[in-house]
Amino acid sequence: MKVHLKCFANLPEKYDCDYTDGAEHDIQPEETGAQFAARLNISNEDIKIIFINGKKAGEDSILKDGDRVAFAPAIGGM
Repeated sequence: MKVHLKCFANLPEKYDCDYTDGAEHDIQPEETGAQFAARLNISNEDIKIIFINGKKAGEDSILKDGDRVAFAPAIGGM
């Protein structure tokens, strides 16, 4: 199972995640957004909002094959 990940603002500078094109990543069955970030070594303190398929999602939202995931930090009034 795979998802497409993009990171916003300063996250691409701190972590290995891309903003321009994003990147495809494998996910585990029943993996949540927070677990996915942790597995990629992205600190949950650096993520303010998780988007799944363009909609704000909770950190406990379960990812599905083909989802478009984005992480955004707390910056610029978010």
